[in-house]
Amino acid sequence: MDAFDDVRPAPERTELLVPPVADALRAWPGSGTADQVLHVDTAPEVADTAVLVENYGPWLLEQSANCVIVAAKRNGITSLAACVALGHTRVDVNGAVRRHLGARKVSFAPMDTALEATGMEYGGITPIGLPADWPLLIDAAVVATPYVLIGSGSRRGKLIAPGQALAELPGATVLEGLATAAG
Repeated sequence: MDAFDDVRPAPERTELLVPPVADALRAWPGSGTADQVLHVDTAPEVADTAVLVENYGPWLLEQSANCVIVAAKRNGITSLAACVALGHTRVDVNGAVRRHLGARKVSFAPMDTALEATGMEYGGITPIGLPADWPLLIDAAVVATPYVLIGSGSRRGKLIAPGQALAELPGATVLEGLATAAG
């Protein structure tokens, strides 16, 4: 957190957040946890994890987590889900995600579908503020990380949240082996 110039509690920054994220912070399911979520004001051009790490330091890769939206197909019906994994790993979409969702086929959701369904911006999708009826699969390594740097819902800014707090979000399931080392 010391690497960033402008860090404040996220509930004090709702004007910089997209509506679903601001609303989720106001209605956080855990007692007092929303106050532990911090907002880091960063330029939109450093939203992607690789660029953020390049600008702020390689240590961030171990503490960054990415949220990806997947489309699961089963019996001709497509449903959306979110997966959260550390930035230096890859979500096992064809194995762990497919098995957990009981889907015949799972793929990354088309960008326009993900953005429209979440109300968030490309490069800023976060698990905070996702539709409450979606499955939210979180790799156990994320929950074990004291604080993770995640998207804020927009390309401007990031959130820093206790990894354990993400397990309190609606629809959250913590899975061992959801992600594997990126190769």
